[in-house]
Amino acid sequence: MKRSTLESVYRKYMPDVYRYLRTLCGDDAAAEDLVQETFYRAYVHLENYKDEKVRPWLFRVAYHAFIDMKRKEKRSVVSPHEFFERIPAEDEAGPEQSLLQKESNDTLLAWIGRLPELQKQAVILYDLHQFSYQESADIMGITLSHFKISLFRARQQLRKNREGSDQDER
Repeated sequence: MKRSTLESVYRKYMPDVYRYLRTLCGDDAAAEDLVQETFYRAYVHLENYKDEKVRPWLFRVAYHAFIDMKRKEKRSVVSPHEFFERIPAEDEAGPEQSLLQKESNDTLLAWIGRLPELQKQAVILYDLHQFSYQESADIMGITLSHFKISLFRARQQLRKNREGSDQDER
């Protein structure tokens, strides 16, 4: 398949790919996004296309795009936005609300401080300073997979701390 024929392939197979993805995810907007992702991936990976039938190849690409989307949704990612509350200005919220949010952030910082060194570094670099996985791993001088494991374990521990804290308040 040549790049010039991708447009004709899109016109011919897009409705089928859309219906397939709509059935998989049950959401029109998500299906539309996945169709775009599917044809983007098809365009990018045309060199991997081995003169097989186009329709099954596109469905395989669509399925992998769907699986990737589900994996992203499935991950319970602890992000700075999930834990750190934005402390509103005094005129936005009362002083008691500001104090509660500041205490929540201080608690999280204390939890982060008690993590093992690699886990602490991973959370600080990735979640707080928003470096990429690779940049964070390079900064820490470890492999990318070691970084991801450290970040995962740190988030697990922070989640446990938060869940334990939520249960203590009840």
